[in-house]
Amino acid sequence: MLDIIKAVILGIVEGITEFLPISSTGHIVLVNEFIQLRESKAFIDMFNVVIQLGAILAVVVFYFHKLNPLSGRKSQLERSQTWTLWWKVLLAVIPSVIVGLPLNDWMDAHLMNWAVVSATLIIYGILFIVIENHNKGLTPKFADLNTLPYKTALFIGVFQLLSLIPGTSRSGATILGAIIIGTSRYVATEFSFFMAIPTMLGASLLKIYKFYDHGNSLVGLQSVVLLVGVVVSFIVAYLSIRFLLSYIKKNDFKAFGWYRIVLGILVIGYFVFFG
Repeated sequence: MLDIIKAVILGIVEGITEFLPISSTGHIVLVNEFIQLRESKAFIDMFNVVIQLGAILAVVVFYFHKLNPLSGRKSQLERSQTWTLWWKVLLAVIPSVIVGLPLNDWMDAHLMNWAVVSATLIIYGILFIVIENHNKGLTPKFADLNTLPYKTALFIGVFQLLSLIPGTSRSGATILGAIIIGTSRYVATEFSFFMAIPTMLGASLLKIYKFYDHGNSLVGLQSVVLLVGVVVSFIVAYLSIRFLLSYIKKNDFKAFGWYRIVLGILVIGYFVFFG
């Protein structure tokens, strides 16, 4: 029962932080210091990735009509634009497949520690503030997803590679990269959401495969714990998506930058004095 309660908490953390540019990994690392599941390391590693499936489903449900190229409620032009959007998304995830996939295990083994996480939290927090200040008053080149060129989509995918470093934040890297290239905050955020679908689905399926391939299996209440984490992650991620889209209509990302800096300092303080 205690692990189910912990799964709820971890699901909430995942749901809140996956799409906000504040690093779900940084938060999970910190939260695991206090409420780590009483399970095997293999299960915990798999759980921390697979609960992202809930967040993926939240994007699919939230944007189902917009992402559905077969919708009867769309005109022929709108269906064509939807197919084009999907091709841009798939193009954008190619760098992660080619470069990120082979490096993923090495990154996890060598960089998954509080020093790297805290450093990237602070560095990208500063970047958000600097870039938002620099772009203040500038008119974005791309304020509509339909006008986003394929080349720009690919460049955003290259920025996603930065998220291989723990603490960077996948959404943070892609949103920041898109804004640097010249998209509006809204376009950057939505495209980051859509890129998450194949990226996180692939990462989750790969983690499940590795879990079973190494001779592991779900025992006892582990399947219930995993399901609870996924369901809670879905509900909270759905609400987080609604919040972020509403927030950026009137605000920039500097508040998230300051939050990252404060969190990074707290992570350093905790591990230096109590770790």
